[in-house]
Amino acid sequence: MRKIISWVIAALVWWGAAGAALAADFSSGDCVAAHAGACAAAGIPLLVGATGFDLASREAMVRAARVIPVLITANTSVGVCVVTQLVSMAAAKLGPTFDAEIFEAHHRMKRDAPSGTALALGEAVAQARGMSLREVATYDRAGGSEPRKPGSIGFSSVRGGDIVGEHTVIFAAAGECVEITHRATDRVTFARGALRAAEWLWGQPAGLYGMEHVLGL
Repeated sequence: MRKIISWVIAALVWWGAAGAALAADFSSGDCVAAHAGACAAAGIPLLVGATGFDLASREAMVRAARVIPVLITANTSVGVCVVTQLVSMAAAKLGPTFDAEIFEAHHRMKRDAPSGTALALGEAVAQARGMSLREVATYDRAGGSEPRKPGSIGFSSVRGGDIVGEHTVIFAAAGECVEITHRATDRVTFARGALRAAEWLWGQPAGLYGMEHVLGL
């Protein structure tokens, strides 16, 4: 499927002079840099829903955004975008005295863990607290004998069956717990969000955008 998507993008870019309006990249992280460069050269706006790309690929998309509008999102769900804003608000108001844990569940065939959406939620928590996620994330507690580190952000993943996608951010303190959850029950929600984002992106000036811009957040 990822190879097919990559071929489709290549075809759109090749056809760009004949009138392609926009390219949507939901392939894989190791493809996005090449696609961004090709779209920039052809003047085609780019929607990137792929995750797992490295810093060099991110920089390639930033360069492309100087020429074309580029929208990058780990999840095209409108609900996830709103949840991310709520998580950021909660993290800022509750502060680091509340332990942050992020749980996510997906179908058995999903390759990456934690999911790109879970990592984006972790980034929202970390940024709201003025921290670097790389420095405070905890991905595996197996075999550990030490208590939870203050200020850390924990991740846990489940893979099984045909679970579409579930994400819960937990803020826990002595005496109380706050949970913010998004649960997708049909993959069509991601398609609807992608179409809404594409419609918004077309006609925008060159620049780097996210789903928050689509929703006016």
